Amino acid sequence: MMPAMVAFVVLLLIGAPVAVVMAMSGLAGGFAMGGERMLGIIADRMFAGVSGFLLIAVPYFIFTAELMNQGGLTHKLIDFNNALFGRVRGALSHVNVSVSVFFAGLTGAAITDTVAIGKIMIPEMKKQGYDAEYAAAITACSSIIGPIIPPSVVMVVYATLLRDISVIDLFAGGIIPGLLMAGALLGVSFFLAWKRGYPKQAPTPFKVAVMSFVLALPAMIVPLIILGGILSGLTTITEASGFAAVYTIVIGVVFYRNLTWRKIWDSLVVTVRFSGVVFFLLATSAVLGWFVTRSGIARDASGLITTFSDSAFLQLMMVCLLLLLIGTVMDVLPALVVVAPVLVPAMIQLGFDPLHFAILMIVVLNISNVTPPVGMTLMTAARIAEVPYERAIIASLPFYVAFIGVILLLAAFPALSTWIPSLLG
Repeated sequence: MMPAMVAFVVLLLIGAPVAVVMAMSGLAGGFAMGGERMLGIIADRMFAGVSGFLLIAVPYFIFTAELMNQGGLTHKLIDFNNALFGRVRGALSHVNVSVSVFFAGLTGAAITDTVAIGKIMIPEMKKQGYDAEYAAAITACSSIIGPIIPPSVVMVVYATLLRDISVIDLFAGGIIPGLLMAGALLGVSFFLAWKRGYPKQAPTPFKVAVMSFVLALPAMIVPLIILGGILSGLTTITEASGFAAVYTIVIGVVFYRNLTWRKIWDSLVVTVRFSGVVFFLLATSAVLGWFVTRSGIARDASGLITTFSDSAFLQLMMVCLLLLLIGTVMDVLPALVVVAPVLVPAMIQLGFDPLHFAILMIVVLNISNVTPPVGMTLMTAARIAEVPYERAIIASLPFYVAFIGVILLLAAFPALSTWIPSLLG
């Protein structure tokens, strides 16, 4: 175990890519356990980590999100949500949250949500008198709903890493937590809009509101295609994701008429790049996961957790704090593939429900995605808003408090994560 830990710490400290850290740590641990004969097993583990049929859905989800951006479907969703909140004080702030809920059902990736919505909403919010740092904060914090409300690339990766939970259960389990996060953000948004006197907009005429709904309807059907097909059992996740991509191309070319072949090509290029990163992470994480299983680290981790407290709630809180700290220095997917093989088996040994802990882990890691010093989602929003990252951090503090409240609720009431999956059997 010691060679693997030394390799892990040293490579992490010198700034090596996370995938390299995991591969070399697993290689060092495997070699220490069995010498050269383990090298063949490690190669086999890397191949097994990316050979699952379920993973075909990942590039399709990414491709669908990029097509939405390139085809201007995001604008239609924003116009419709603006028609709903137009006359309310701080309307654009609330629209930012509500459109993220809609967009979450289309992308499943926080950074995609931040870029797609932020490039439209942040300049408009600044123009109407909102603080630039507030615009960045609300955009980043609402974007992390994306990987929690299904479909979710993070959940597909989780189901691939730890096959004791189906991705359908993860999708269903993320619905209530995602809506709770959206409700918490809207509550803070309404309060700050009232306190700071953010502007109202002119009421939207009924005919304009109806037209915005009609134009947004084809885009809103995309999540219904994905979730309806999956949860009804009519399609597999891979089939639903593929059909959603084809449908998005059709409505972008035929209905909206602004999705050109050049934009489709650009979407493919982004998809290949992002998918390559995800698959390389999965391949190397399979090596580390194999070593963790063989070495008994998970068993040791469960023993370590019980030494701090006998209370199940306090144990969960301690693990959540650890996940938040890890998420401050690593992005969501790398953090997930590093800690999940260790923590999940340990928590299951302690008697925690696998689905409850899976959803809680995904929620906490995504919240850490707007937590400094890394906080890639918040950093991206700050760049779009052209505001110092430090100011965006301060503006995000009220939303952090709301998120902590959601974490406490999810930890205290497992049914919030498990009720809908239990209805689906």
